[in-house]
Amino acid sequence: MHRRCGPTRFARRRAMETGGEGNGQLVRFVRLCGRPHLGPPGRRSPPARSGHRCVADNANLYVFGGYNPDYDESGGPENEDYPLFRELWRYHFATGTWHQMGTDGYMPRELASMSVVLHGHNLVVFGGTGIPFGESNGNDVHVCNVKYKRWALLSCRGKKPNRIYGQAMAIIDGFLYVFGGTTGYTYSTDLHRLDLHTREWIQLKPNNPNTDLPVERYRHEIAHDGHRIYVLGGGTAWMAYSLDKIHAYNLETNAWEDIATKPHNKIGFPAARRCHSSVQIKSDVFICGGYNGDEILGDLWKLSLQTFQWVKVPAKMPEPAYFHCAAVTPAGCMYIHGGVVNIQENKRTGSLFKIWLVVPSLLELCWEKLNKFFPHLAHLSTQQLLQLGLSPGLIERLQ
Repeated sequence: MHRRCGPTRFARRRAMETGGEGNGQLVRFVRLCGRPHLGPPGRRSPPARSGHRCVADNANLYVFGGYNPDYDESGGPENEDYPLFRELWRYHFATGTWHQMGTDGYMPRELASMSVVLHGHNLVVFGGTGIPFGESNGNDVHVCNVKYKRWALLSCRGKKPNRIYGQAMAIIDGFLYVFGGTTGYTYSTDLHRLDLHTREWIQLKPNNPNTDLPVERYRHEIAHDGHRIYVLGGGTAWMAYSLDKIHAYNLETNAWEDIATKPHNKIGFPAARRCHSSVQIKSDVFICGGYNGDEILGDLWKLSLQTFQWVKVPAKMPEPAYFHCAAVTPAGCMYIHGGVVNIQENKRTGSLFKIWLVVPSLLELCWEKLNKFFPHLAHLSTQQLLQLGLSPGLIERLQ
């Protein structure tokens, strides 16, 4: 018999080479682009920004909105909506190129600290704020079909959430859940649900006394396991909440629960934080960056929603940031873009980094190498790509 050398053996060797903490992670951030490139045809990559959001599918990273008070860094005269960015960018993984997407329909004007999720080919956007912050908030649901590049305003009934920003949201079993946020003057602990089929909003009234609800907050993150919604961090303009205990909304009992998490056996719990980002892969949640009131954080942690054990991933963000955005591909690669990187100078970045949070499959490793050494693939016809032996799924990633 031939000795089998499959992905497991290969992955373990790679994990050991890159310092994996016994969990098979390839713990290394890779810089994909730094400062934005400006050229005669226009911007070729997004200018530095904060307060934006991003999502990813298996072919593209989509970056929407954001804010930069520096006139030159925001694109100068090219940015008609200064200091906000009323634009949608796409980073194509296969070619490593940025493209500002031209879209039809009405793009939202609340462009900072909105919530964005990807639902099929639809970019679902809710809330956010314009300038001045807190004076021009939104509570509409906008949908952009990224395949047809068209925006639409979702016509909803029922009682909408207040006009807020800095909230978090997730889609679970056909329902859009929105928690927390701020009006700019008050912070919220409200939980709303939109039925995406009937398009009806309701405010959920948990079976807890008012003294037993999560503390009001904004710029937190949420995760879910289909049974509970977990709230991670967040805070107010003067406070960041800890992660040693997390609040969970039980979808079945309509009640909030407190869950004690387990610290790392040597360094304890992650620092309290707000304005961080998180992504989820199955039952594991990864948080990175943020601000704790004293310093900008650049660490990366993993929380299991099965054991509630914190594990510190041995990798640091090359540029610690907050008010940045992060998204993960279906294959398990996380991309981090932008954010505030210097408090004293109020400095933002346009850098893009990626890191594999799981051991990539042999297919993904080969796909990356193939695109690196044969960048012309994206310019070939479908028939030519089929003749080369590419599968329809990989061909779709190139288009």
